[in-house]
Amino acid sequence: MSQNPDSPEDKRKLRDEAAEKEASRELNDESLALMELIKNGDEGAFQRLVELHQGAVIGTVAKMLSSSSDAHDIAQMVFIRVWKSANRYRPEAKFTTWLFTITRNLVFNEMRRRKRRPESSLEEAEDDFHIGHADESHRQPDAETLQTELEKKIEEAIESLPEKQRTAVILRRYENLPYEEIGKVLDMSLPAVKSLLFRARGHLREKLLPYLESR
Repeated sequence: MSQNPDSPEDKRKLRDEAAEKEASRELNDESLALMELIKNGDEGAFQRLVELHQGAVIGTVAKMLSSSSDAHDIAQMVFIRVWKSANRYRPEAKFTTWLFTITRNLVFNEMRRRKRRPESSLEEAEDDFHIGHADESHRQPDAETLQTELEKKIEEAIESLPEKQRTAVILRRYENLPYEEIGKVLDMSLPAVKSLLFRARGHLREKLLPYLESR
């Protein structure tokens, strides 16, 4: 039996999608206008730009690094790079494409640094694991607890992906970037992005299947 395309649920989804696209367009327009001011050294415009995008940058960095401890520092480096590069910026794509490209480059640099010094990231991961996990073994799992546990397993599975796959999944899942924009961030063609995400989803299914089957 086919769904009614004019059902209230479908209409609501269409309205939400339209509102989301309009909000994205307005954000991009404001960001481009602010960048023009920043080119002339306007610190107020720069502060406004940071306010608009720092949440997305910090969240993306934290997920890519599997740690929140360095996210603010790297996000600060991202915006310093934005300030210093303002005169060279050309609005050939959405502002967020350029912003996430800078973010990707700095995060990949940090990932390579951590691979050379794995002991520091292991210690940070252990610290992060123990935060908020004090003596809850006596509690019976409820729906909210199970959902939280599932989200944690998903994040752990994402963490295990190779760099480019992890970046693509995070930009798609958490930032809702379209395939075309992800391709520009990663310097990949549209078919290559779709193939990358297809492989990433396959790896995620393999990682999550044992957990899902045990529930």
